[in-house]
Amino acid sequence: VQLQASGGGLVQAGGSLGLSCTASRSIFSINRMSWYRQAPGKQRELVASITSGGNAYYADPVKGRFTISRDNAKNTVYLQMNSLKPEDTAVYYCKADWGYTSYWGQGTQVTVSS
Repeated sequence: VQLQASGGGLVQAGGSLGLSCTASRSIFSINRMSWYRQAPGKQRELVASITSGGNAYYADPVKGRFTISRDNAKNTVYLQMNSLKPEDTAVYYCKADWGYTSYWGQGTQVTVSS
């Protein structure tokens, strides 16, 4: 499975961005798709994930601001990010868990200016 992430960019604090991650194959049977982020000098951390059944999980720092969704027909998972803060600045990666194998996308930079 190849994952192509897009949608990153530069935005002012309080603004919004939407990320997309499109898979090279159907995501219908992919157990879980997730967004992670990695800020400079920090470990990669889970931001949000969504199961094949549509159950979503959010890390505490993004609860109420970010929304993850998936469109199986388009083989795409989305991350809508609202009320962005400078501390959201990071490279965002999508990940697909299919069976016992994980696949990562290439990452997209999100920069939030104060």
